[in-house]
Amino acid sequence: MRRALIVSAGVLVLLASGAVVWNLTGDREPPSLLRPDDAVLVAEGVRVYAANCAACHGSDLSGEPGWPDWRQRKPDGRLAAPPHDESGHTWHHPDEMLFQITKLGTAGYIGDPEHPSDMPAFGEVLSDHEIAAVLSFIKSSWTGAAREANARMNAQER
Repeated sequence: MRRALIVSAGVLVLLASGAVVWNLTGDREPPSLLRPDDAVLVAEGVRVYAANCAACHGSDLSGEPGWPDWRQRKPDGRLAAPPHDESGHTWHHPDEMLFQITKLGTAGYIGDPEHPSDMPAFGEVLSDHEIAAVLSFIKSSWTGAAREANARMNAQER
C-alpha cells in the first residue's frame, strides 16, 4: 500500500511539473510544425508577412526595398533586411533559429542587446502560430535544392 502511494505521488509530481512547463512556454508552436506545403497555413503566413514583414524584407521576399545588396552595410553601419527568397541566406538556417530570431529579434537571439540590428522581436506582436505561419510561407517559396539543404540542416539540429 505504501509503495502504491509513493508511486502515485511521484506520478502527480511529474504531471504537475509538466503543467508548469506547459504554462511557462505559453503558446509556443514548435518550429518542426512549419508546414510549407499546408495551403491554409501558408495563406495565413502571406497575410501576416504582408502586415508585419514586407515593409523591411520586400513584398516579394527580395529584401529591403531600395537597397541593392543586403550583404553590404548601409551608411548607419547596419545590414539591410535580407531577402527571404533563395537569393538570401534564410534557407541556410535551421527552423528553430529562424523561429527564435523572429520571436526574439536578432539582438535577443544572440543575447546582446547592443548588437546593431534592425530586426525587432515579434514575440509580443505575433503569436507563435503566426510566426510559424510566416516561416511556412517563406519556406513555401524555396525550390527543391534550397528546401533539401534546409531539411538536412534541420535533421542535423535534432
